[in-house]
Amino acid sequence: MRDLHKSSVLGSKHGSLMSWRPQYRSSKFRNVYGKAASREHCFDGIPITKNVHDNHFCAVNARFLAIVTESAGGGSFLVIPLEQTGRIEPNYPKVCGHQGNVLDIKWNPFIENIIASCSEDTSVRIWEIPEGGLKRNMTEAVLELYGHSRRVGLVEWHPTTNNILFSAGYDYKVLIWNLDIGEPVKMIDCHTDVILCMSFNTDGSLLATTCKDKKLRVVEPRSGRVLQEASCKNHRVNRVVFLGSTKRLLTTGVSRWNTRQIALWDQEDLSMPLIEEEIDGLSGLLFPFYDADTHMLYLAGKGDGNIRYYEIGSEKPYLSYLMEFRSPAPQKGLGVMPKHGLDVSACEVFRFYKLITLKGLIEPISMIVPRRSETYQEDIYPMTPGTEPALTPDEWLSGVNRDPILMSLKEGYKKTSKIFKAPVREKKSVVVNGIDLLENVPPRTENEVGKGQEGTGHLLGAAWKATPLLVLPNRSAWAPPSPGTWSISL
Repeated sequence: MRDLHKSSVLGSKHGSLMSWRPQYRSSKFRNVYGKAASREHCFDGIPITKNVHDNHFCAVNARFLAIVTESAGGGSFLVIPLEQTGRIEPNYPKVCGHQGNVLDIKWNPFIENIIASCSEDTSVRIWEIPEGGLKRNMTEAVLELYGHSRRVGLVEWHPTTNNILFSAGYDYKVLIWNLDIGEPVKMIDCHTDVILCMSFNTDGSLLATTCKDKKLRVVEPRSGRVLQEASCKNHRVNRVVFLGSTKRLLTTGVSRWNTRQIALWDQEDLSMPLIEEEIDGLSGLLFPFYDADTHMLYLAGKGDGNIRYYEIGSEKPYLSYLMEFRSPAPQKGLGVMPKHGLDVSACEVFRFYKLITLKGLIEPISMIVPRRSETYQEDIYPMTPGTEPALTPDEWLSGVNRDPILMSLKEGYKKTSKIFKAPVREKKSVVVNGIDLLENVPPRTENEVGKGQEGTGHLLGAAWKATPLLVLPNRSAWAPPSPGTWSISL
């Protein structure tokens, strides 16, 4: 079996000794190493969910760590301030408003105390976490978004636009929510099976998806038009990630011999992958993570304890193996700290938060570039996407694309105090693109038979709590639209 990190033959046995040259590739990241946090800097005693859904069940930003937990009678997750390490008490307050298991959670990239969650109860909910964390159980969401007719498996925030959220459900649809008005404003309806993964390019003008129908797609999100599509016969795709602004995609999946495999694609031509490489024969899902600032790719297997990492190049062989962080404890999922939350004084370029279910433990793992100097290392910390949105929802929906607003990490992270204001009104029904989202519901999956959690008419629309929380900066007063059924045509 080929292994990605086996080096190529460096010389010919027929060549002269003088003509032999080692293929030495200079890289500032070739000595990057992983460092697991000491026990007192871990989060212990956490009842991590036993759900087998292939998500990370963890989200982290510069202030909070959120973990989906095992709970009876609905879904819940913990939100813990990052400085509150050590043992977490069994009665620690939870966010517990969902009626079904929570399947995904994601922090708002621009407002750091706002988190989105989605659930088997068909809803997407937006929560505002109080300063300093929860003091009691939180059951009231700022926004409850109903539009999917089946359970919702994925949520993703738009990378450059404030208050635009994408959700993917088991009804095979992707809904785009404008949280300024609390409505789904677009629907992507090109998938024929469950959507497994969503990834944006740098400016959020393209969305890549993998699907259970074994197809990789590149979609224009506002129109829902499929720009490129690959039927992956030899490489069953599971996860996809855009490689920054390189116009390339990387997918992880399974080969025809049931070995774990990665493939590199040109986003403008998905007819054939640029390269396919087998990794190993293990069965767990491979999670890819890409750091556009260092051009490093991390591969972490679900159920094993290793994290391999590579450097991505613009020319063949495209992928250069660097090293592997090894650990005996298997990971269920991994949260990733945004760049502005890293410790630049320690030359930390990436940080994982590893979920170890058997121990009820969340273990931070820092990826560090060894440097002797204690000064700021500009070469490994270029300007990076910051915490300011580049676009308003109306600008993005009108067709404007804009790169992220960049920030320097030199001055260290400064906590922002932005707030989010939810629209206050009651809605009972929603029609998107003139289509009733409950019509033509696809057949139930095996896991859903007998669960009785299918959406019904009263679940459509969005229900809001009249809590005067959340105020977007530089935003004029919002007037609610007239009541009644709301629709939009593309």
